[in-house]
Amino acid sequence: MRQLLVFAERDDAEEVAETLGEWFPELGVPRVVRETLAGEDDAEDAQWLVVAEGLDRAQWERVDALVEEYDGWRESG
Repeated sequence: MRQLLVFAERDDAEEVAETLGEWFPELGVPRVVRETLAGEDDAEDAQWLVVAEGLDRAQWERVDALVEEYDGWRESG
């Protein structure tokens, strides 16, 4: 199942993606994409997403703890 890890800062998203690539090398490094909020004109309000999939429940618990360290959250995608 695909999950989106959402962050306010690009640097945070990139660091989390790199960490996930190190923790789970069989999955490769997840993509980091920018999501502009609907109706927002200011590029500063864009969110940064790490697209991750292929992890089991125990792995997601570890990922959730990492995401919280960076003030992010996880959504189903």
